[in-house]
Amino acid sequence: MYIDHLEVKNFRNYEELSVDFDPRVNLIVGRNAQGKTNLIEAVYMTSMGRSFRTARDSDVIRFGQERAHVKATAAKSLIRTTVEVTVNRQSKKSILKDGSHVRKLSEMMENILIVVFSPEDLRIVKEEPEKRRRFIDRELAQIRPAYYASLADYKKALSQRNILLKEERPDPAILSVFDEQLIIAGADVMRMRREFLDQIAAYSGSIHASITNGAEALALKYVPNVSEGETKSDQQALLRDALSESLDTDLRLRTTSRGPHKDDMEFFVNGINARKYGSQGQQRTCALSLKLADLDFIRQETGEEGILILDDVMSELDQVRREYLVRTLSNNQLFITATDVDEGLLAAYPDARILRIEAGRVAG
Repeated sequence: MYIDHLEVKNFRNYEELSVDFDPRVNLIVGRNAQGKTNLIEAVYMTSMGRSFRTARDSDVIRFGQERAHVKATAAKSLIRTTVEVTVNRQSKKSILKDGSHVRKLSEMMENILIVVFSPEDLRIVKEEPEKRRRFIDRELAQIRPAYYASLADYKKALSQRNILLKEERPDPAILSVFDEQLIIAGADVMRMRREFLDQIAAYSGSIHASITNGAEALALKYVPNVSEGETKSDQQALLRDALSESLDTDLRLRTTSRGPHKDDMEFFVNGINARKYGSQGQQRTCALSLKLADLDFIRQETGEEGILILDDVMSELDQVRREYLVRTLSNNQLFITATDVDEGLLAAYPDARILRIEAGRVAG
């Protein structure tokens, strides 16, 4: 799978752009604040229908304009596909996939498959649990529409329950309705997270061992906020018990304190907790292994080679990790942003397309 053409209009600092991409490697080069990340953000929007940088769609609209438009064409193993995304100032969004309107974002899943690796991801191991949940949710949702739907149902019920808890005297009958919605959706979310992390653990462990020449063994651990049950009904019962036990606390705090929205994951290198005791190098290798494992997951689930965006991370990786990327990603389309093209990148990718960015314009 690869994206071969992109068109944008009034997107971030781009007034208008039409650009062709190389099926293999695209080096996007320019000084800071010229639009490198804006360009790959536009690329990513054609995958998930939204930005990986902001939750508010209107943020991508160029200053002084009313709407932004992005269109990409991509080649998959058997077909070609076209995706168009238009966003206006009221955060209303229109998405066309192969000329047909997309009514739900879940219809975007399994279309253009993109993994983003940014400097923020290098800190996924040591930072707050929300970062790790975001990784699970973002990567799993684009492959499993059922997960996206269950997660959306869970978040909606959670928001409604939290609003109710902020009232002076929450209605117990309405509260019980939201509880059941949380229980049904939450059990499915937990099951699919467990399955995903079991697969990712195997892939990332193998990658980590290769990067470290077998010196380190990486293990991932799913850390659910509520105990796991063997069956769906067991899991629902455990979630029901957790919500019941925490009700007094929730009423006092006016928010929901138990559930999958509090889940986490842990990294162990040679049996040692990497978040607490790992070196910065070990933590970065864990993060890199995790992201590359997602490409293996995509390949296994869809038969397609996912697209990898490396946003300003090559300069933060040492020679060993950079060489591993060059050696192992021969089948994936790459978008690599950097402030300049150093000799190492040129030597690694002599046939790469070099796109030089300056003030929202592209040369090359």
